[in-house]
Amino acid sequence: MSQRQIHLAAFMRPATIHTGAWRYPGAWADANFNFAHMVRFAQTLEAAKFDAFFMADHLAVLNMPMEALKRSATPTSFEPLTLLPALAMVTQRLGLVATGSTTYDMPYHVARRFASLDHISAGRAGWNVVTTSNPDASHNFGQEEHLEHGERYRRAREFVDVVTGLWDSWADDAFIRDQQEGVFVDPERLHVLDHKGKYFAVRGPLNIARPLQGWPVIVQAGASDFGRQLAAETAEAVFTSVANLEAGREFYADVKGRMAKLGRDPDGLKILPACFVVVADTVEEARAKRATLDGLVHAASAIASLSIALGTDAAKFDPDGPLPEIPDSNASKSGRDRAVALAKRENLTVRQLAQRLGGYSGLAMVGTAAIIADQMEEWLATRGSDGFTIMFPYLPGGLDDFCGKVVTEIQRRGLFRRDYAGTTLRDHLGLRRPENRFFADRPAARLAGE
Repeated sequence: MSQRQIHLAAFMRPATIHTGAWRYPGAWADANFNFAHMVRFAQTLEAAKFDAFFMADHLAVLNMPMEALKRSATPTSFEPLTLLPALAMVTQRLGLVATGSTTYDMPYHVARRFASLDHISAGRAGWNVVTTSNPDASHNFGQEEHLEHGERYRRAREFVDVVTGLWDSWADDAFIRDQQEGVFVDPERLHVLDHKGKYFAVRGPLNIARPLQGWPVIVQAGASDFGRQLAAETAEAVFTSVANLEAGREFYADVKGRMAKLGRDPDGLKILPACFVVVADTVEEARAKRATLDGLVHAASAIASLSIALGTDAAKFDPDGPLPEIPDSNASKSGRDRAVALAKRENLTVRQLAQRLGGYSGLAMVGTAAIIADQMEEWLATRGSDGFTIMFPYLPGGLDDFCGKVVTEIQRRGLFRRDYAGTTLRDHLGLRRPENRFFADRPAARLAGE
């Protein structure tokens, strides 16, 4: 049995990724936009000792035809940096990870918000660095065109440097709060960033103390060559989409190999691919659940999902013909490549491909708890991943089934914790606390609350 431990994050925005999930018998149709439900989900995940509650984010609604949009549960959901501080108040250990766009936000805003979340949650924050793949988002931010793919990643690289520099504005011991002498802060323990780069000019300092974790955990979600390089240079956890174990091993070796060439410790990055899990007491029952889910996907939603993946209007294609050549677009390159590869690998028509994408076409584990635990253990043992970002088929039942069946099984095998060993997200993931790049000359002072 592998001695490594599985890490588990839960993909919670949209609360269920499958297009038909909100229609599944017994599912909560309003799971995506009901705070009481979100509290219940977070507390269930914490009771199961998950590493983190992961919130993706989207900055546009009209990225699909109205016929598909009217059937989607995703047009309304909470803004992540509003929801997660509220969830911090009803949990104690669960990590709280949210997306922050490097294309449509500014470094000072992102640095301040995530530093605040880290303090509010007592060190449980994580920032999912995304460049925003949806071109429709540009129209919500006064721009006629979406930035070119490579340009978005070059901007993101500088963005991360600025944000981490701002988090290091203050030494850990800067706020001395000497009531007797009337001195609140030591000015010698303050650094003014004064950044001037290609994309940003940010003076600083940040108007909040250094985060309790030093930096919130930096998560990255890209799978293109640009995305892999950004992950190798900056990330501490990666949320990615791979179709199978072979692809997972290739991604794992590539990104961690790039880290080693850069002088970074590969163990300082946890790769947690998306994994859609349907578990039941028998394989037949699990497959029947998946078939029911897939049968709830309307044709209009399927074509919309394919269009989003390809970055072009799939309704113009012959539905019963093969997928034509798909040129580059300014949307997600990894999403397009996965769809094209799936169509070629399984010789799917446009209609068949759309139906697959309309539900969920990525890595899926469908079966009993023992079968799923076997698969997870193989991924871990053969360096396909360091764990998984779990996508539940419907809520609350799919989450409850996973926690009650799969978590129990991997705990029994010694592959997953029975209790948290630490208090911060860095503790859960086994990540070191980064030194302050400007004040590494003294040992860190006691953190607030210690």
